Amino acid sequence: MIKYSLNCKKCSHAFDSWFASSKEFEKLKKLKLMNCPNCNSLVIQKSIMSPRVAFKISKNNENQSIKLKEVRSKIKEFQNYVEKNFEFVGENFSYEARSIYYENKKFKKGIYGTASKKDIKDLKDEGIETVAIPWVKDREN
Repeated sequence: MIKYSLNCKKCSHAFDSWFASSKEFEKLKKLKLMNCPNCNSLVIQKSIMSPRVAFKISKNNENQSIKLKEVRSKIKEFQNYVEKNFEFVGENFSYEARSIYYENKKFKKGIYGTASKKDIKDLKDEGIETVAIPWVKDREN
């Protein structure tokens, strides 16, 4: 995606718009599918834009980045513990939690899974204690 600052030649209205690519901008302009939101003119041109420049990482930002990596590592460590010591019930978490609470259903391990905020609130209102933890997904990139 690319963001262009645009100008209408007819009314001098300045506005921004996103495009899939620079080729997409040219294609839309050629097909006359791009118009001024102010006067509806089809005579639109790109204006001069400043480049997006990466900023230098300050010591403070570097420290925050290191802390973030440490927190992420601790969360991942806890996540691994949960995966090894609890049974994953997926989207059935609310159902299984109620089964354990009301029907004394037994699991060899505790359970973990996914539930909406509403489901967690409903469980709490019923007296069923749950704990929500952050879950870090592995990045492939």
